[in-house]
Amino acid sequence: MPETPSIEYDYQIMFFDTDCAAVVHNLAYLRIIETARTLLAENLGMDMPGMAATGVYPVLLHTDVAYKRPAKLADKVRVQGRLERVERVRFWCGFEIVLPADGTVLVTCQQSLALIQMPAAKPLRLPEEWSQRYAHLRGE
Repeated sequence: MPETPSIEYDYQIMFFDTDCAAVVHNLAYLRIIETARTLLAENLGMDMPGMAATGVYPVLLHTDVAYKRPAKLADKVRVQGRLERVERVRFWCGFEIVLPADGTVLVTCQQSLALIQMPAAKPLRLPEEWSQRYAHLRGE
């Protein structure tokens, strides 16, 4: 069975995630997804110390978010992320935030990213290993 990198982590909604009605603010979801994307990058071989040493970073190109149901103060949510598609330069990740108690999907998100070499901000091809390892995710 082909390997599909994925992550999952649990998060409890805090006061700073919510608005005055104790409902999670839309920008808080993006911060939660940012954490998931960082964990997924580690699974793809891009840990933070390694990125700092090489100057190669995954850069967000586009985010598409669907807010389906609100999370509320103190809710315990599960964040799931996975690599969905790879091309030569771009790759796509998908994320969901769910209530683990009943599986209710609160948020879905798809993001496209590219690797860049800093400080020149030069786009790079994805590692050759990815085209072989994740051949089942190739899309051109």
